[in-house]
Amino acid sequence: MSDAPGVVVADAGYWHQEQMEAVINRGTQVLIPPDALKRRGARPGWDGGLYAFMRRVLETDHGGGLYRKRQGMIEPVFADTKFNRRIDRFLRRGRSACRSEWKLITASHNLLKLFRRQMAPVAA
Repeated sequence: MSDAPGVVVADAGYWHQEQMEAVINRGTQVLIPPDALKRRGARPGWDGGLYAFMRRVLETDHGGGLYRKRQGMIEPVFADTKFNRRIDRFLRRGRSACRSEWKLITASHNLLKLFRRQMAPVAA
């Protein structure tokens, strides 16, 4: 069993061609739309090559289906963190401080999931 993910899915804001190619070279499929949904048409100069290829992949049933799953898997985590737990900004300064704070936030999120799962009533 491999620990490496089979597919990486991200928002349009994470489009970085060099980093994407590095991930692809390690054998992981990447699904990142080159354009945000707010934009009509392609960005100037963002046509052809990897941009056109990624648009075609996301238009397929398989690629589009995988990308649509992202909203149901990732967005609830951020919604819970920002709105239910009211954690909408870092309280400490500096990259290492923010990184450790983020690790604490995500660890507590996972612990809360386990706690809620144990406290859920058992169906008869």
